[in-house]
Amino acid sequence: MSAKKITVVGAGHVGATCSQLLSQKELAKEVVLVDIAEGIPQGKGLDQWESAPIEGFDSRVYGTNDYEASTGSEIFIVTAGIARKPGMSRDDLLKTNAAVIRSVTSEIVRVAPDAIIIMVTNPLDVMAQVALETSGFPRERVIGMAGVLDTARYRSFIALELDVSIEDIQALVLGGHGDTMVPLASYTSVSGIPLAQLMAQDRIDALVERTRKGGGEIVAHLKTGSAYYAPAAAAVQMAEAIVKDKRRILPCAAWLQGEYGFEGLYLGVPCLLGAKGLERIIEVELDDSEQKALVASAEHVRATVAALKDVEAKG
Repeated sequence: MSAKKITVVGAGHVGATCSQLLSQKELAKEVVLVDIAEGIPQGKGLDQWESAPIEGFDSRVYGTNDYEASTGSEIFIVTAGIARKPGMSRDDLLKTNAAVIRSVTSEIVRVAPDAIIIMVTNPLDVMAQVALETSGFPRERVIGMAGVLDTARYRSFIALELDVSIEDIQALVLGGHGDTMVPLASYTSVSGIPLAQLMAQDRIDALVERTRKGGGEIVAHLKTGSAYYAPAAAAVQMAEAIVKDKRRILPCAAWLQGEYGFEGLYLGVPCLLGAKGLERIIEVELDDSEQKALVASAEHVRATVAALKDVEAKG
């Protein structure tokens, strides 16, 4: 099962890695890589297509500078915008990336009004809201890639700590995509065994903190960019769940309408993803400390939205 066409917007490290993974998994007959930089998407798209005989995939990869080739795409993975550099927070990217996302979303509406948007651009929760408001799409068709990546980081750190397979680790990270995210230790297990039975609380706390700072840790190493392999893999996992109607429950940034006691904002929550995009939000019980942390995360997202509106009002 595959889509006819999936478009990746932004041919930087995240976008190019997305298009390569989409084609290798044959999730679409055509994978379109769009970027405003002349020659970059064309070159990367051609390079990826030339890997097809080696990797054994038949998904056609095209690079382009306009959106006409994206007409009718079922899914758009949006990675366009500037990336973080050392010392920058995700929120520092606000004004520049909001303008980019409005432009991109307008093009998506023009060429593929029935598409599903997976938002990757940071600050992710806020950019998803910008896309939702610009597009006028229902919330089911504008979803943010947040918790899938954050949960993957959390699981990878647990696997290193316990020296066990990542396949046996189940975990859940909620909240905004940033330093206020909420890894739920109470829902974390290894082959069904609660994490608290395998690891001391101080080590759990340390891994939770490392997860929250996971993106910044990579930025500090790279110095001139931010993470791209894991973010791309996370976005593609979401696309796969939609394309194949797998009905997977994945933590994603969704527009809340009363769930978890929040209204009118994007926040990472467990989402059932299927052919229609977001098909259901799963509400899980939280203890007092988890609920308090989720409220703090939601307040941070609201503050960032307010900061964007303020900076735009000032011109």
